Amino acid sequence: MSDKEPKGELALQTIAMPADTNANGDIFGGWLMAQMDLGASVVARTRSNGKVATVAVNAMTFHKPVHVGDLVTIYSELLKEGTTSMHVGVEVWITRVPEGIRLKVTEAKFVFVAVDGKGNKRKLP
Repeated sequence: MSDKEPKGELALQTIAMPADTNANGDIFGGWLMAQMDLGASVVARTRSNGKVATVAVNAMTFHKPVHVGDLVTIYSELLKEGTTSMHVGVEVWITRVPEGIRLKVTEAKFVFVAVDGKGNKRKLP
């Protein structure tokens, strides 16, 4: 895990809000995973020129908690592609305000397939 610079392109940015917390007061991992899926889909949709479906999430690792008020930044990169599928690496970095501390908090690999209007797999262009 490199904690110096994010890998990939900026795909999504949002602020962690109180409504997104778990019973411990930290940001709920499911909310964070949903943000990662959205960020990864930006790369997959761009590469596929259309609709995609998430088919797997591999090697998800939570390194540090996300707190209310953190600026959450999702970076994504295309790692591998097949005939219909794409593997997208995702890193989540936060900026803790007002301290300005920047940390990598989560990473995962998402697998998408390109789909047509009926939800059937289609070849990548």
